[in-house]
Amino acid sequence: MRNFGTKVLSLGLALGVGLGFTVATTDSAKAWEPKKPVEFIVMAGKGGGADKAVRFIQTIIAKNKMSSKPFTPINKPGGSGAEALVHVKNAKDPNHTLMFTLNSFYTTPLLQPGLGVDTMTFTPIGRMAEDTFLLWVNKDSGITTVAQFVKAAKKAGNKWIMAGTGKNSEDNILTDFLNKAYGLNMKYVPYKGGGRVAKELAGNNANSTVNNPSEQLGFYQAGKTVPIGAFTPERLPLFKDAPTFKELGKDFVYFMQRTVVGAPGMSKEAAAYYQGLFKKIFDSTEWQGYMKKKSLQGGFLTGDALMKYWMKESAVQKAILIKMGVKIGRAACRERV
Repeated sequence: MRNFGTKVLSLGLALGVGLGFTVATTDSAKAWEPKKPVEFIVMAGKGGGADKAVRFIQTIIAKNKMSSKPFTPINKPGGSGAEALVHVKNAKDPNHTLMFTLNSFYTTPLLQPGLGVDTMTFTPIGRMAEDTFLLWVNKDSGITTVAQFVKAAKKAGNKWIMAGTGKNSEDNILTDFLNKAYGLNMKYVPYKGGGRVAKELAGNNANSTVNNPSEQLGFYQAGKTVPIGAFTPERLPLFKDAPTFKELGKDFVYFMQRTVVGAPGMSKEAAAYYQGLFKKIFDSTEWQGYMKKKSLQGGFLTGDALMKYWMKESAVQKAILIKMGVKIGRAACRERV
């Protein structure tokens, strides 16, 4: 699935678009520092994977005195990230506004063209990781394999509850995949944030979920939930008993970006400061340890390389939505080049 965007990416590169974002020199980076607290917008609810990552980054900055001004996490999960996107797009002070993104950074503008959001106008600060997804069930269900899950879900029909974070969100897309791939009719029930979704499964208020490892890890370690399938190319080291769907004959791989972006209109000096800061955070022993603990993958990207990644992933997400039969607004169908 992740090859969908290759042709679109190649086209964009062939056109030689001058995206104009590069990592500035050390001298220019030193010339600018935040003058007041930095808004760190999270386009998801509290307790989810994005929220946990942002608050961990906040502690790294504070602990190591990386900034003279605080970074303040602000959750804006409304409208599958639309609330966050519009807030950052219209930021009154672009130099002090950052956002931590999910794949809704791509999909929400496609599905809601009326927002007038063009993600290619945002400032590329740094990709901190690509997050992974697993299919989870409650341990009390006795289900330990995808085959057992399919049998139980088919028998239950639309009484089988798949908890998620909202219409056309990442877990909604993966639920649609499971329904179509296995002939299921699960009922998708949305909650506010991946953390709440994980709690619903642990409390036996849902039959299954598609969560990031960071959201379910505590419940998994407590023996309340079990991962039975991974949407990754290879098995995850922390969950070696969970086969990939590719192993099971369903070649579907899905990642979610964990990227820091700046508001449109951010100055080059401010962008250089944040790019340098988040590269230091990425290289820190704290963040590298966090990535390993939470099964996060991928290297650091910034500047032009990150913009190219956005172009590719936007095409990937659009292709997935189309394949799943999701209608995309006309205004959102134009290729970003």
